[in-house]
Amino acid sequence: MANTYFQFKQFTIHQDRCAMKVTTDACLFGAWVAGAVERQQSAVASVLDIGTGSGLLALMLAQKTSGEIDCVEIDENAAKQARENANASPWKGRIFVLPGDAKTMIETFSKDFNIIISNPPFYEKELRSSSTTKNIAHHSESLTLDELLNIIKNYLTQDGSFFLLLPYKRNEEIKKLFRDHQLHIAEMIFVRQSVKHDYFRIMIKGKLHQREGEETIFDEMSIWDDQQQYTPAFKGLLQDYYLHL
Repeated sequence: MANTYFQFKQFTIHQDRCAMKVTTDACLFGAWVAGAVERQQSAVASVLDIGTGSGLLALMLAQKTSGEIDCVEIDENAAKQARENANASPWKGRIFVLPGDAKTMIETFSKDFNIIISNPPFYEKELRSSSTTKNIAHHSESLTLDELLNIIKNYLTQDGSFFLLLPYKRNEEIKKLFRDHQLHIAEMIFVRQSVKHDYFRIMIKGKLHQREGEETIFDEMSIWDDQQQYTPAFKGLLQDYYLHL
C-alpha cells in the first residue's frame, strides 16, 4: 500500500483526505515560488494561498519566508488536513487555514496581500470524474481562472506579486485572460517532464502593473534529463525540500 503521506526535510504532508495529492510539478512550483519570494528585497508580510489542498505550497513558502500565510480551501476535509499539516510543522503560528469558497471568503479579509499563490483547478469544460472532491480539486466548478484573476486584481498590493501553476495547453487562453484583466506577466517558465517531452506546465509570476521598459522573462525547465535523473535546475530548487537530494 502506498504511503498516505509525503515526507520532506522539514515537514510532512499527510494527504489521505485530500483529492489533490502531492505531485512533482507542484513541488517544483512551490520551490520556484519560495525561491523567488526569498530573493525579493522587500519584506513579505502577508501571503494568500488560494485552493491550498494539503497545504503543500504554504509549507514550502513558510520554510523560506517569515510572513503570515492565509490559506483558503473549499473542500472541508482537505482544509482540516492542511491545518493539521501546518500545526505539525515548525511554522504553525504563521499558517492559517480557512475552509470555504475563495470567491466569498476573500471578502472577510481586512487586508491586501503582498503575495498570492495558487495551483488552481486546471480543467474547464472537460470530462468529470465520478468523485465530487476530485472534480472540485481538478475542475473549475468552484473557481474559474477568470474568477481567480479577479480576486488577484482586487486583493494584491500595488507592488505585490502573484504566482500560478497552469497547464501548458491553456497558454494562449492564459495570455488573453491576462490582457483582459490588465495584469502583467513578469515571468513564464515552460516545464517539461523530461528533455524528451513537450511542455506540460507553465509557472507564472505576475504583477498588477508593468514598469517602464520591463519585459516578460521567458524560460524553460525539465524535471528529468535523458537518463531519467533529476536535472541540475530541478535539484537546485528542491534540494532544501526533498529528503534524498
